[in-house]
Amino acid sequence: MAKVLEVMGMVCPFPLVEAKKVIEEIPSGEELVINFDCTQGTESIPRWAAEAGHKVTNYEQVGEAAWTITIQKK
Repeated sequence: MAKVLEVMGMVCPFPLVEAKKVIEEIPSGEELVINFDCTQGTESIPRWAAEAGHKVTNYEQVGEAAWTITIQKK
């Protein structure tokens, strides 16, 4: 079961900061679903995931200024 991180309304860089904290708490292979509305996060979160060796398994826009991204921990 994936862990869900709700960071709607948080300004950048806090969604990324929170994601980094939470991904440390979940086991390898587990997924983290991040729901966010910070436009800078659309670039910074996937870039961080790739640089950290995690896999983006889902990434979609769910509203006018809202996105969801699912990251599988390496």
